[in-house]
Amino acid sequence: MPVDGLGVAPAQAVESEKESLATRLLRDYDAGSSFFFATPKRTMLARGVFATVPHSGGTNSLEGLPARVAAVLDASREAAHDIPVAVGAVPFDGRVEAQLVVPMTLQRAGPLVFDAASPAQLPLASRYTMRPVPEPAAYLSGVAAALKLMQEGPLRKVVLSRSLHLDTATPIDLRQLLHNLARRNPHGYTFAVDLPPREDAAPGAGRRTLIGASPELLVSRSGLQVIANPLAGSAARSTDPVEDQARAARLMTSPKDLHEHAVVIDAVAEALRPYCKTLDVPRGPSLVSTQTMWHLSSRIQGELKDPSITSLTLALAMHPTPAVCGHPTELAHEAIGHIEPFQRGYYTGTVGWCDANGDGQWAVTIRCAEADANSLRLFAGAGVVVGSTPEAELAETEAKFRTMLQAMGLGAGVQP
Repeated sequence: MPVDGLGVAPAQAVESEKESLATRLLRDYDAGSSFFFATPKRTMLARGVFATVPHSGGTNSLEGLPARVAAVLDASREAAHDIPVAVGAVPFDGRVEAQLVVPMTLQRAGPLVFDAASPAQLPLASRYTMRPVPEPAAYLSGVAAALKLMQEGPLRKVVLSRSLHLDTATPIDLRQLLHNLARRNPHGYTFAVDLPPREDAAPGAGRRTLIGASPELLVSRSGLQVIANPLAGSAARSTDPVEDQARAARLMTSPKDLHEHAVVIDAVAEALRPYCKTLDVPRGPSLVSTQTMWHLSSRIQGELKDPSITSLTLALAMHPTPAVCGHPTELAHEAIGHIEPFQRGYYTGTVGWCDANGDGQWAVTIRCAEADANSLRLFAGAGVVVGSTPEAELAETEAKFRTMLQAMGLGAGVQP
């Protein structure tokens, strides 16, 4: 094969250049002034704020959000700003405002590729305290309460979550944490989004960062092509290869998990169908994995009827899916409000981008944490359906916490 003067095939040289640019974008991330979003195929770094999507001012922040985004993008384009794209995070529900901005600058690159000989820097916290909210015993009681609701009424599924409050003696290096997350989850959606201080934060508190590595694509739109990839039905992975494969096989034949998955797929297809002239829904799920979990996965593809429908409109039509809330949605949301002892905020929301053409990509905000200088608030949830047991759902949340804990260097010997 012909090579250039450096002894590298031209195609290889181009790929190497893409990889180095993606790595450079990760290195250039700066908490408090950046938006970072890496997918299995693309890496994005946005910096600064040219314009902010205004808050709703009402009781439901998600109402009218696509129109507000479109207005800000149109105004940015009229102001000769050549980056008409909105980036940021949408909350679990409308009680919290979406945080979306038009950045000053935007850089894109190919996928992140890491040198196997260069290990991640760990740990990021040598001295820390950790407090679960709710405590494991209270979470078990919550799952039992949800199962009782299912026995007595039409509720079919509810996703119950837990949080871990991690306080560190020294500031958390968010750039290194983001690097560790991206390195450990190359097939997922690694993100970091600036958030305002919590409402109950002390005066003068700094901004927060929503940071994580989600395995789940909510929706993407490119031209008329639409893709959704919901995950539902999970099993913790094992370090023993034989047991690991056995767990994967059991997941693929588990009536409880297959039912949980089917509920989600039906709801996602129902939400997308009015917008699509064609929609391809797989007959059954496939398996995908992260370093910590096996998941049942279905890749749904469609073609839009109307090119004016944006990626954000599609995301909000689907959100929240039964994978993060439950079914029926209103009943599940009500149960979450009664059982969970905290407000989710942006956990189980969606994070991503939408441009003035309507194209964009949105990931489900899971395997994540809200971070400030010396603390992390981690989140994990599990889908409760008929056939669930409190002990199994608690174990699932513990396994899901591992994504963030391992990225902090706290995976081994830490009991969430």
